[in-house]
Amino acid sequence: QVQLVESGGGSVQAGGSLRLSCAASGLSYSRNCMGWFRQAPGKGREGVAIIDTGVGSTEYGASVKGRFTIAQDGAKNTVYLQMNSLKPEDTAMYYCAASMARCYPGIIGSDFGYWGQGTQVTVSS
Repeated sequence: QVQLVESGGGSVQAGGSLRLSCAASGLSYSRNCMGWFRQAPGKGREGVAIIDTGVGSTEYGASVKGRFTIAQDGAKNTVYLQMNSLKPEDTAMYYCAASMARCYPGIIGSDFGYWGQGTQVTVSS
């Protein structure tokens, strides 16, 4: 049974930083695609970043590129999202997602079969 547990959300002022963590268990393959998505109230789900745990390749959404960094700690089965230079428009519920396959081009929610419960990020101006 796959479980994804996010942590690290909170409230921060614009320009600040937060680091989200996603602890994964139950993933049965050595190579997976792990990702972060977000959803703000009244808006659709947005792909933030993905990482291929086998080769370490990453991809970012246009709105976060240059500010956010996705990374993994294989020994801990944990994926991180370092968020710098946060803006009020980054306010959303952030979700960790996992796939049993490698990453494919594009940050597409339907590629992922497993989701965490989400962690709230609030950025004030």
